[in-house]
Amino acid sequence: MTTQARGKAACKVVVVMPAYNAAKTLRITYDAIPKENVDQVILVDDGSSDDTLKIAKELKLEVFVHARNFGYGGNQKTCYTEALKAGADIIVMLHPDYQYDPTLLPNLIAPIKAGETDVVLGSRFLRGDVMRQGMPWWKFLGNRFLTWLENYVLGLNLAEYHTGYRAFSRTVLEEVPFLLNSDKFVFDQEMLVQAVHLGFSIKEVPVPTRYFPEASSASFRASVRYGLSIVALLARYMLHRWALVDQKQFQCFPARYKRAD
Repeated sequence: MTTQARGKAACKVVVVMPAYNAAKTLRITYDAIPKENVDQVILVDDGSSDDTLKIAKELKLEVFVHARNFGYGGNQKTCYTEALKAGADIIVMLHPDYQYDPTLLPNLIAPIKAGETDVVLGSRFLRGDVMRQGMPWWKFLGNRFLTWLENYVLGLNLAEYHTGYRAFSRTVLEEVPFLLNSDKFVFDQEMLVQAVHLGFSIKEVPVPTRYFPEASSASFRASVRYGLSIVALLARYMLHRWALVDQKQFQCFPARYKRAD
């Protein structure tokens, strides 16, 4: 699949930051972004109760505010919608909790700029021992099982699917019906399943990660719910692919192949 955003002499790169109570780490995350590689940074505050909004304004970010907490997926829906409105050619989603290294942003956007792929994932499992970096053992085992299952269902061989550091071409966000997806954490996986369903290519680049008290981290119970939601997602996708039960979020196909009525 050829991405329309690729091959341009100049691509507008927009970083989107889905934020919720990120006051302790927002400034250090933003300061580490290589500004020479980015045209615009958009932050969506999802009803934070701390000083996230205040700090974002001090940093002079373009800020969009949710009146209440819509959830991680609901936050990203606003992020991507506003990035498209801003004319982005490449959109990078970066968590403002400083868990992923912002200085590696050029590595994420380079394959899309070069026309090599449509989606880039920053993978923790391509660099170093993630458990030595601080990943809890139960998260490690859950990640490994879910990644194996998703690779099996989608016919891929990715190192992981569950990263909060990813880049998309504009075409991906224009064609993937992400507004139909969940407002919860499974949103990320729904996006990837839809991208694969539409035939977009996915590439991974290695990124180290940090685990520290201020970084966001789901509890064991929340992680179990997340894992079960992914199993349910894959089951829905298989039922749709086998033409047994239509699923609206997968009733999509590349816009450039649509025929006029």
